[in-house]
Amino acid sequence: MSVPILWPAPVTLQGVHVRLEPLCPDHAPALAEAVREGDLSGTWYTVVPTPGGMSAEIERRLGLQAAGAMLPFAVLDAAGVPVGMTTYMNIDARFRRVEIGATWLAKRVQRTALNTEAKWLLLRHAFEALDCIAVEFRTHRFNQQSRRAIERLGAQLDGILRHHQRTADGSLRDTCVYSITAPEWPTVHQHLRARLDTPAH
Repeated sequence: MSVPILWPAPVTLQGVHVRLEPLCPDHAPALAEAVREGDLSGTWYTVVPTPGGMSAEIERRLGLQAAGAMLPFAVLDAAGVPVGMTTYMNIDARFRRVEIGATWLAKRVQRTALNTEAKWLLLRHAFEALDCIAVEFRTHRFNQQSRRAIERLGAQLDGILRHHQRTADGSLRDTCVYSITAPEWPTVHQHLRARLDTPAH
């Protein structure tokens, strides 16, 4: 019996400010330290693993990878220190669509070139290596920091899924859905490279 080929396959994406490498259990100790910065796990409108729950969260993501539903990455800074996680998720291999999501970053690297370059690497791989027709971003309607960051990438708001999910505390989440399409990628690519090439970024 043949083993199905996972799409997208695990890959390491290297930039100047960041390296994205396949998530593995060995990343747990450093990621537990990273998540302590700014008490990220206490943010009500997004789900971030606790330091004590980091190993379980890595196993959960690896389980979704084995099922073909997610491709998780560890986010490493320029010194090779793990500072967060990101994924390709909601994978549609038939129509070649992915979502970039389930992302969290240590406080010290938020709103930096590391984050911009990580998104650029993921978008470039999606459009130029995986031949995606579109890449999505989703976030809670009240996560203004995330919404502004997605919009700065050049993604367009497709709409809001009202009462889309129930959160861990029982409240209902409205989900904002953004996307970048393949025809838009060359312009978005130029926009992101200009941001990365600006010394003040």
